Amino acid sequence: MKTTAIQRHFLLFCKWLVICLLIGFLSGSASAFFLVALQWATDFRIAHHWIIWLLPFGGFLVGLSYFYWGKEVVKGNNLLLEEYHQPQKTIPFKMAPLVLFGTIITHLFGGSAGREGTAVQMGGAIADQFQCFFKLSISDRKTLLILGISAGFASVFGTPLTGAIFAVEVVYFSKINYKTIPLSFITAYAAYYTVEMWQVAHTHYQIPFVPPLSLSLTGYSVAAAILFGLAAMLFSRGTHFWNSLFKKINFPPFRPLLGGFILALVFLNFNFEKFEGLGVPTIVTAFKTTSDWPDFLLKILFTSFTLGAGFKGGEVTPLFFVGATLGSALSVVIPLPIALLAGMGFVAVFSGATHTPIACTIMGIELFGISCALYVGIACVIAYFASGTVGIYQSQIVLGPKYTFYQKLRIRNLKNL
Repeated sequence: MKTTAIQRHFLLFCKWLVICLLIGFLSGSASAFFLVALQWATDFRIAHHWIIWLLPFGGFLVGLSYFYWGKEVVKGNNLLLEEYHQPQKTIPFKMAPLVLFGTIITHLFGGSAGREGTAVQMGGAIADQFQCFFKLSISDRKTLLILGISAGFASVFGTPLTGAIFAVEVVYFSKINYKTIPLSFITAYAAYYTVEMWQVAHTHYQIPFVPPLSLSLTGYSVAAAILFGLAAMLFSRGTHFWNSLFKKINFPPFRPLLGGFILALVFLNFNFEKFEGLGVPTIVTAFKTTSDWPDFLLKILFTSFTLGAGFKGGEVTPLFFVGATLGSALSVVIPLPIALLAGMGFVAVFSGATHTPIACTIMGIELFGISCALYVGIACVIAYFASGTVGIYQSQIVLGPKYTFYQKLRIRNLKNL
């Protein structure tokens, strides 16, 4: 008996629904475990601060694990983007346990890093395994990678709308199958509710007062957004600089060993405890109290150094730290509420560093409420343009209006020489 076109489409829908739910559940469960383990590592470090002295040893362990077992996956998020743009072979599942181990070790011993990279890599590695199981085409494999990114991001930050949009926007200038978009939303929500099911909490932020947007406040918002974009540029270039510098050390495990030794000396001798790990308490404080001016610069320095040396984690939470503390500090000279400026910086620096202004605007609305939509929208778009064409993901394709603007600017400058 022949199947009709409707039956075929129904079976195809059922297949992708099962794939989305499985990826969402497995990635969400992995993120839930990761978040619990990360909280344990953070609490242990705070209670036993002497453990910072073991940061070089922890870095050496991370370096050895990737040198002997993870050479194929050491590129992390960049490998996911490369496989999306030019599919070669299935991402080894070992990416997930390796990055989980490396990130927990990094945070346990006090490295300045984030968590988004870990969740996204775990999600991507889990999702890509479905290619063989369901015998999917190259086009469908690209969809799997987007679903993995979506699930990882949504589950680790508790922002399903943002996760779904971020996964699509970060690869926007490569070819996208439009059926991927609704599938990304299904997977993001499945991952988000899986973390909820495991009763793992996310950090909540509040902006209690948002003034009506006026012409003068728009001007102040644009000025602040330009600074957020420049901070994103500094963060991205700093990470690439330290990464290039440490690559001059021929034996990779020695890179985090040396980097860990330098970080341990600085952290313990200069009382820089708030720059260790994620720095979430400092982010929360930035919404209530004016931050010190050096805070955002020091977080850029320590995180770019930590990741450049070869420690594992992510960049996004440190970007939140940079943006929130910069915005909070700007409240001294810009007549906007501290919490609003901190929230604008929170998402705007992230927007500039990842070239994803739409996802970051949605994130601002998801985290802070619809009342601040105009402010975070202005901040994310202007920071996106002000941050240049270099982002935290070296393998990301950057085209569109931003790329065109900088190309024209470059040509004009060359003509004026």
